[in-house]
Amino acid sequence: MNAKEGSMKTTVDARGLSCPQPVILAQKAIQQGSFPIEVLVDSVTSRENVRRMAEKNGCKVQSQAEPDGFRLTLTR
Repeated sequence: MNAKEGSMKTTVDARGLSCPQPVILAQKAIQQGSFPIEVLVDSVTSRENVRRMAEKNGCKVQSQAEPDGFRLTLTR
């Protein structure tokens, strides 16, 4: 996991990881509570699984296609 905590956002780079790892890493970031959280994934399946988990945890999710996958921004 490349989780970078800055003053503005937390980034979880889950590219190259297969499920459920992107979901687990994103869930850990949500539990830490440093919003917004940016999650980078490289498959539609990971994007949908992270989105579903985040919404169940009360987050709003914005998804953006990137050249190397997807960027999800999680906010509360």
